Amino acid sequence: MKVALVTGASAGIGEATALALQDAGYTVYGAARRVERMAGLAERGVKVLAMDVTDDASMVAGVERIIEESGRIDVLVNNAGYGSYGAFEDVPLSEGRYQFEVNLFGLARLVQLTTPQMRAQGSGKIVNISSIGGKIYEPLGGWYHSTKFAVEGLSDSLRLELKPFGIDVVVVEPGAIKTEWGGIAIENLMKTSGDTAYAPQAKALAKFFDQAARGSHPKVIADVILKAVRARRPKTRYAAGFGAKPILFVRRVLPDRAFDALFLGALRRFA
Repeated sequence: MKVALVTGASAGIGEATALALQDAGYTVYGAARRVERMAGLAERGVKVLAMDVTDDASMVAGVERIIEESGRIDVLVNNAGYGSYGAFEDVPLSEGRYQFEVNLFGLARLVQLTTPQMRAQGSGKIVNISSIGGKIYEPLGGWYHSTKFAVEGLSDSLRLELKPFGIDVVVVEPGAIKTEWGGIAIENLMKTSGDTAYAPQAKALAKFFDQAARGSHPKVIADVILKAVRARRPKTRYAAGFGAKPILFVRRVLPDRAFDALFLGALRRFA
C-alpha cells in the first residue's frame, strides 16, 4: 500500500486531501501542530502526527516514524502555510522571516527528509501547494507572495533535479478556497496596518479577502492533488479553485502596468 504524508492536515485543504487519499486506499499520515484538531481524521483511519514545520526535530521524528512503521514514503503533500499580510513598512522583519520559515523552509526541509527514501524506492510524488499568489501580486502582501514565488522557483529546479530518480514534483496553485486562510490573513492585515498610513488599503483588501473567502470547497483542491499523485505523468502545475484559471490567464496576457491598474481598480470598489 502506498504511503502519503500531508502537512497542515488539521483543517482546510490539508484535511480534505488526507481524507481523499485515505479513501483512495493510501496509508495517510496527517501532520499538524494541533493534533487535537485531527480527531476526525484519526476516526477515519488517518495516522496523525504532531509536526511543526518550523521545528526541525518534529519533522525528523515524523519522517522517521513513517519509515519505521511503513517502510516507505510515496507521496509528500507540502500544504502547511499561512498568509502574513500588512504593509511592507509595517511588518517586522521577524514576521517576514517566520513567513518564510513556514511557507518555504519547512517545505524544503521535508523534501530533504523524504527524498532519500523516495530515491531508494526509485519513485515518489512531491506536491507543493503554492497559490495563484505565486504568479500574481497584491499590495500589502509582499511577504506572502515572496514565499509563494519562491515555492514556484524551488519546485521547478527540484523537478529537473529529481526526475532521474523517478520522483515527480508537482505544483498546485489554488484560487479562492473556503478555508481559515482568509480569516487569518485579514486578522494579520488589520493588526499590522489597520491603524497606520496604509489603513485605507488594508480595509479595502480585508473586504476583498472576505468576498474571496466564499470561494471553492477545499475538496476541489484535494481532488486535483489526488489526480496528480495517481497520474503516471502528472502535469507540472495544476491551477484550480474559484477564479484561478481566469486570473492566471489575465496575468499572462496583460503587461505589468495594465495588471496593476486592473487590480487597483478592483480594490477601489471595496474602499
